[in-house]
Amino acid sequence: MKNPRDIIFEPIVSEKSYDLIDATNTYTFVVDRRANKTEIKQAVASIFDVTVVSVYTMNRKGKLKRTGYVLGKRRDNKRALVKLADGDKIDIFEV
Repeated sequence: MKNPRDIIFEPIVSEKSYDLIDATNTYTFVVDRRANKTEIKQAVASIFDVTVVSVYTMNRKGKLKRTGYVLGKRRDNKRALVKLADGDKIDIFEV
């Protein structure tokens, strides 16, 4: 089995992600592009010691950005929306 820290890279901190936390107890993470839903579920459960109800994933293409004449591209990434059981929470998102 992979190390859980190699699957979960970082949390997404935005207004939209905080609204999901308040409304449906769903947390958003950037994850390894090769990870599947089962691996993500086990990694979040082991790192944060919570009960995961469901996992939704999305692959996001990086945007093309230009600075002057130079054209660059942001990285492609995979995001996971992790819904936790009622009563569980992750303290890293608390203000």
